[in-house]
Amino acid sequence: MNLLNVESISKTYGDKTIFNHITMGVHDNDKIGIIGINGTGKSSLLKIIAGLETPDEGQVIRGNKVYIEYLPQTPDFKKEEPVLDYVLNARPIDEQWLIEGDAKSMLHQLGIEDFTMNVRHLSGGQRKRVALAKTLLTPSDILVLDEPTNHLDNEMSEWLETYLKKYRGAIIMVTHDRYFLDAVVNRIVEIDDAALYEYEGNYSKYLEMRALRLDMARASDRKRQAILKNELAWIARGARARSTKQQYRINRLDSLKIAVAPKDEGSVELNSISSRLGKKTIEAVGLTKAYGGRVLFKDFSYTFLKDDRIGIVGCNGAGKTTLLKTIVGIVAPDSGYVDMGSTIKIGYFSQENEYLDDSVRVIDSIRDVAEYIETSDGRTSASQMLERFLFTPDMQWTPVSKLSGGEKRRLYLLRILMDAPNVLILDEPTNDLDIRTLTILEDYLDGFSGIVITVSHDRYFLDRVVRRIFAFEGDGRVRQYEGGFTDYKNACALEAAEQDRPGSPASSARAGGATASNGALQDAGAADGDSSSAPSRSRHEQRLKFTFKEQQEFNTIDEDIEKLEQALALAEENIARSARDYVKLNEYMEEKEKLQKQLDEKMERWVYLNDLAERIEAEKSGRNQEG
Repeated sequence: MNLLNVESISKTYGDKTIFNHITMGVHDNDKIGIIGINGTGKSSLLKIIAGLETPDEGQVIRGNKVYIEYLPQTPDFKKEEPVLDYVLNARPIDEQWLIEGDAKSMLHQLGIEDFTMNVRHLSGGQRKRVALAKTLLTPSDILVLDEPTNHLDNEMSEWLETYLKKYRGAIIMVTHDRYFLDAVVNRIVEIDDAALYEYEGNYSKYLEMRALRLDMARASDRKRQAILKNELAWIARGARARSTKQQYRINRLDSLKIAVAPKDEGSVELNSISSRLGKKTIEAVGLTKAYGGRVLFKDFSYTFLKDDRIGIVGCNGAGKTTLLKTIVGIVAPDSGYVDMGSTIKIGYFSQENEYLDDSVRVIDSIRDVAEYIETSDGRTSASQMLERFLFTPDMQWTPVSKLSGGEKRRLYLLRILMDAPNVLILDEPTNDLDIRTLTILEDYLDGFSGIVITVSHDRYFLDRVVRRIFAFEGDGRVRQYEGGFTDYKNACALEAAEQDRPGSPASSARAGGATASNGALQDAGAADGDSSSAPSRSRHEQRLKFTFKEQQEFNTIDEDIEKLEQALALAEENIARSARDYVKLNEYMEEKEKLQKQLDEKMERWVYLNDLAERIEAEKSGRNQEG
């Protein structure tokens, strides 16, 4: 069922056009992820869909009795009231008792335990989570969510992921969380250069389809350039517009000249910049910190090694940011100390953009750090660095206050990197950064010659960047795990399974004592070892042979593989012919994916059957020799 149509809308802020006659539809059970670089208008599109802003041209047509609930990127509470009252106001007063249990449960899942807190006194992260709970509990046909995973820890993100996958209704959201996009959405909408592109499927499918679209656009432009070259040569030879045919060629030449070539992607390109790091780095010795009688971390000791890539995880409020600030020297520990090497130069990327001055121009914000910087490509100016960070010359002379939230984060990141640190300490670096900027940051960190320490709830970023995890596990314990976030989760799952295994100390204690558990194991072992109860084996080993079905499959599998390869080649030809028909393109891509899967399965069977055939033949040869 069609719920909403965005029909040829345009929107301009100042002299910047963010949408130019874009159109899209929203249907029941659509799960749409909107992506694009910061400043392209993702949040503005959400506000227009939610009815909070109006387009300059075009219209948004909402279906009859279609209700939309909107979660802003930065919630603002209008009045003072307790957290629970605010969330319960998702329903009329006479219905609030129906959702009170769900409201408390959801707030608990989101780390809000004190339901009497005044909403106006909450931290930014708490505000976002309380507003998220109210949004989810408000009856609606379309959920419009702006960065719903910001300020959620890993467990909260996983809970929300599960909740939204089961949600009955349409969802339109902006998020930078790539694992979240992969798990939840079934459609990607990309805003690029004031145009809108739609892709069926999740984030992984989008990457594949987008690469194909850009390749086709470049191929079409190469063809246009080749024709243009020939037509210009024809004109240069003195052709005159005496005939209809000649006039047609001249008109075509004019069309070729004004055609817009596909733009190369703007990307945050930056060679690794860092100062020399000596042998002595950073040593944390016995760090302990408590607030209000609650111990955040106790006796934390670690010597950071050159090129360490450390990820710090844990629930919100566990003390992760406090540990970073203790290492930097902003917060003093209750006990213990941090010993810094003389060459250490820290770049601290905080959550709050706390060193940005809104009143200065963008270019001056960077010049305050450095007018020029030495990179592996040579001397680079502040203006050139800004262009690499997607700040056009016009943008560079605007006040910082005119930038979007994501653009400010990008500028703040550049300020830190321009100072050439050899230790990068990143506190939630993925908040409000677009996916393309994150990708380039990850590539930059690959070549960064120094130490990286990051607190992040972004599972993809942690898997991509870090090689060691410090997990806050409560009661002041900080435990070390090797690998990225997925390795950490697998280690926790393995440990939990080991504890639940019959005979393990934890399992035995729950079962009422080690003796009973051990006795059960001994009984099982005796049964396994009792040869008298086992069936007698045949004196002759069973001979290898194909089953009837395996023999039939073996006889035809080469022909089956050839047919699949031909079908796959045809699908690829159809894809190449469908450059402008995205519906057909998606169908052919799905067909190709299905054929490729069938071919992979056939090849696995081919390996198995040929191996079995060789073993059967070898056994026959052995028997013949014995005979």
